[in-house]
Amino acid sequence: MESSPLRSVCKLLPAAAALLLLAGCSPPLPPSKPLSELTPQEMHGHEVFVDNCARCHDANDTRVLHGPGLQALFKQKYLPSGFPANDERVTFVILHGHGMMPAFGNTISQEQLRDLLAYLHTL
Repeated sequence: MESSPLRSVCKLLPAAAALLLLAGCSPPLPPSKPLSELTPQEMHGHEVFVDNCARCHDANDTRVLHGPGLQALFKQKYLPSGFPANDERVTFVILHGHGMMPAFGNTISQEQLRDLLAYLHTL
């Protein structure tokens, strides 16, 4: 008995639909480290974040505020910009800006930058 082309397509539709649904679903991102568990350096970095970054970036979400949300920033392979999620690239963006983000190279000290990076690693 021969199989019609229509029957073959109908057999593939449920599998194709499942693949499309899975492609749109990504695993949940890990939660940020609770503020009560931050080290003194990370807590100082949190303060730097609140003072300089929080008006444009959400630390505990990936949704865009004015800039991208930063939840799990270093737990992903790439930044929202497509660049690698590593200290070197994040430091460059903080110091020199990117797109609509202003440069903070003349605004924050090296200690504040180190502490901010430590905090961003907790997200």
